[in-house]
Amino acid sequence: MTIPGSVHVPPEAPESGQAHLLDAYVDDFVVYLAVERGFSVHTVRAYRTDLSGLVSFAESRGVADTSGLSLDLLRDWLWIGTQAGLARATIARRSASARSFTAWLARTGGSAADPAVRLRSPKPGRPLPRVINHTQMQELLTHLELRAADNEPAALRDLAIVELLYASGLRVSELVGLDPADVDLHRLTVRVTGKGAKERVVPFGVPAQHAILDYLERGRPVLAKAARPTTNVATAASPVLTVKPAVENTAAPVSALFLGARRQRLGVRAVYRLVAALLADVPGNGPAGPHALRHTAATHLLDGGADLRAVQELLGHSSLGTTQIYTHVSAERLKQSYRTAHPRA
Repeated sequence: MTIPGSVHVPPEAPESGQAHLLDAYVDDFVVYLAVERGFSVHTVRAYRTDLSGLVSFAESRGVADTSGLSLDLLRDWLWIGTQAGLARATIARRSASARSFTAWLARTGGSAADPAVRLRSPKPGRPLPRVINHTQMQELLTHLELRAADNEPAALRDLAIVELLYASGLRVSELVGLDPADVDLHRLTVRVTGKGAKERVVPFGVPAQHAILDYLERGRPVLAKAARPTTNVATAASPVLTVKPAVENTAAPVSALFLGARRQRLGVRAVYRLVAALLADVPGNGPAGPHALRHTAATHLLDGGADLRAVQELLGHSSLGTTQIYTHVSAERLKQSYRTAHPRA
């Protein structure tokens, strides 16, 4: 789909005997992905990283233009990555990037044929995501509630963040992109913009409602009035450095639900550090970032009898197959409970 008002002009097809540099085509391709396909900044960056690696590898083999791309060259590139110990998922992603690129080249006239039509890659392994059990999750939330009992603004914010992540299964990028107007505290819903700029409305529960309301009433207003730090100043009359008292920052705060330092929108890294610190002492394998709370929310919903397609809608998955990973998680948890509890297991 082309964004209204934008027109992508593909590079001119190479004339007979004329060479076109690979890196120039990569530049045009990532523009196409961002403008016409509407891919996210992170996705476009991943494509560019993979294809820049391909260009460097091709140049090491004496290939600098599109006419030198071949199936053997692409296979060698993937094989070298495998020998270097890259994960199966990384090799699969590289293969997908190369196939998309060469198909685009053939379609826009950048090459006479698509050399990656028969390119295959190993299916990426799909390890089960980390899930926090009910008891651990309740202990984590109780810890945050005790921290927020003194109405410290950052503690109120942190409780609201974790309650909302667990209640709604939002991606961390969706969470930090929220504005206060996106949250409906009466209907207990939040409007988010997910991958591919797709909007969806996600429900949350009463505990999250209370945490968000407390943060909006007693936490965010304080964070929005953050003072400027003290500074050392000197004047002609008094060359000795003195401390200038902190003054209130009168600049308008950004329109963001969750505020961080200097009244700016809280970033993804800040939320990651928060959740990672909270999960540091919680037993379990796998990444300890905000995505663990998304995995936990989905798994607990399915454990409680939620419909798989309802969970798909909640998470914003375009494919039901992506959501089905949580059915495997539930099955593994059931097996573990059986092996632990049944006398004949």
